[in-house]
Amino acid sequence: MRILRADEYRSMPWKNGGGVTTEIAVSPANAGLDDFDWRVSMARVELSGPFSQFAGIDRTLAVLEGEGIVLEIAGYPPTSINRATALFSFPADVQTSATLIGGPITDLNVMTRRSRVTHSVERLVISAPVEIRTGAGTTLILCLDGDVIVPAEPVRLGPFDALLSGSERTSLLVQPAHEATLFVIRIGDISGND
Repeated sequence: MRILRADEYRSMPWKNGGGVTTEIAVSPANAGLDDFDWRVSMARVELSGPFSQFAGIDRTLAVLEGEGIVLEIAGYPPTSINRATALFSFPADVQTSATLIGGPITDLNVMTRRSRVTHSVERLVISAPVEIRTGAGTTLILCLDGDVIVPAEPVRLGPFDALLSGSERTSLLVQPAHEATLFVIRIGDISGND
């Protein structure tokens, strides 16, 4: 397992140049925006406008901060996303634009190359210890807010810190100091293993 600290994440321009993305983790290591198998990142969206397109990529988006956005995706009805709505998955290689609802937002993006891997994203609000199952693939636990302890390591995760688990199938006990919001991202191969 690896601990990923928020102050060590790599920032870079969006693929379309319209803003900045903060990369939490990517595979293979040091892959660019055109050759990753999977990528987990955050972006600050300051203005309404088009999303970057990624050929062959599936994407899940969640709003972390701000009022939310309305996504207009070719072939889909407009979809409003905010911190309380369900996570939203869509193909990243179709024309997509976003309209901010009430000012800038920060979003979470999980992207996987559909010919190689799949992903699932779960948002958990916890106020008591919880066991999180890690799969046969990669599991990333991102702490959005609050503080949590993972006694097995032992390690403390603060806001925007993450824990990256490799290919071993196990369960991790996570203990919040008070209430905390976590995102559990599971990445598996296309055979359906997670």
